[in-house]
Amino acid sequence: MQIPPEGKRLAYGMQLPIQSQSTIYAEPWEAGAGPGDLVEIARTADRSGFAYLASCDHVAIPRRLASAMSTVWYDPVATLALLAGVTEHVRLLSHVAIVGLRHPLITAKQYATLDHLSGGRLILGVGAGHVQEEFEVLGVDFERRGAVLDESIDALRAALGPDEFPVHHGKLYDFEGLGQLPRPAQERVPVWVGGSSPAAVRRAAQRGDGWLPQGDPRDRLPEQIDRLKSLRAQAGVEEPLTVGAITEPLYVGEPGWDVGRRTLHGAPEALAESLRAYRAMGVHQIQVRFRSRSRTELTDQMAAFGTEVGPLLGEA
Repeated sequence: MQIPPEGKRLAYGMQLPIQSQSTIYAEPWEAGAGPGDLVEIARTADRSGFAYLASCDHVAIPRRLASAMSTVWYDPVATLALLAGVTEHVRLLSHVAIVGLRHPLITAKQYATLDHLSGGRLILGVGAGHVQEEFEVLGVDFERRGAVLDESIDALRAALGPDEFPVHHGKLYDFEGLGQLPRPAQERVPVWVGGSSPAAVRRAAQRGDGWLPQGDPRDRLPEQIDRLKSLRAQAGVEEPLTVGAITEPLYVGEPGWDVGRRTLHGAPEALAESLRAYRAMGVHQIQVRFRSRSRTELTDQMAAFGTEVGPLLGEA
């Protein structure tokens, strides 16, 4: 499934539960869940019109952050590869891969294989990262992570391109005459840039095929999108850019339990009307998250959203 900016209907995807369990968003039931639950969630997404499933990336969490972030962070390539084998349509997004932690040829080998095995369903979401200890233990300069990411994107454009022997000559990475097969199934793997800092928005505008904001509230998005478009025009980039947004937590119907004051809930028509406001401000795809008390409640919510809300996201 492509997610073109030209489409009139909002595409919708979701971050997978279970594979990352930060206290900011994880539900209590996720602590006891496992691979079988992920498989059922992925199959539900595939049946329910979800554009993508996303998996996060952290190598190791320091003790100082473990109480908030937890140390549960599945490897995104392994996780998405598992789910590629049990789905047919839904795309596979790294949200986001901290590509600066690894040499581009390593990243390219992993994600090109994933794209090849999935029949061309990869979206490579990338970000700068924020956990200093991760960088230090792997011997990567944390203070220069922005510059590392900039060149990593350029190097990955080459390494994930059509050439068996990709070429990149940069300040940090230099390779030529080294072949990698299989190539990605896609002629051009979409690269979506994550983050909402000025540097991240600039990076998305100048180098990205898409932008993945990090928690921008609705009232801040129009200003960010305007800046994104302005920077892209200044850079002379003419290719379309897929603009994303992370919505408020959702619950289809009226919950019989406390879902939190920020959660959007109610009838499908009301939810769709609220979510269509994202499209009006220039958003092309929304990342949704459902409040739930079990895997079954989550998959029921996903199915209801796909059947009752999704078809309404293109209406005026």
